[in-house]
Amino acid sequence: MVRTVIAAVLLLFGFFMFGTAVLGVYKFRYVLNRMHAAALGDTLGILSCLAGLMVLCGFNFHSLKMAVIVCFLWLAGPVSSHLIAKAEVMTHPHIHDECEVVEK
Repeated sequence: MVRTVIAAVLLLFGFFMFGTAVLGVYKFRYVLNRMHAAALGDTLGILSCLAGLMVLCGFNFHSLKMAVIVCFLWLAGPVSSHLIAKAEVMTHPHIHDECEVVEK
């Protein structure tokens, strides 16, 4: 009973984070702001949802696989977001009109 309630709270919080990330993607005007909202919501949403599933499933081999998935997504998500943002800055001709970009 307690395990089910904890899992439900974690899953609902994860779905809430995904929902706010989607709203952030539609609310913000510039692509870099949209990426920031999506990356943060995605990271916390994945952690909360998979933690809820781990609690619901019990601690066994399946929960170990879900923990490995969380670790992989936490390592791959920021790197891919950074590379996409860097590509946007390099290819967008009017990026200086939309936001401050420091060139090195």
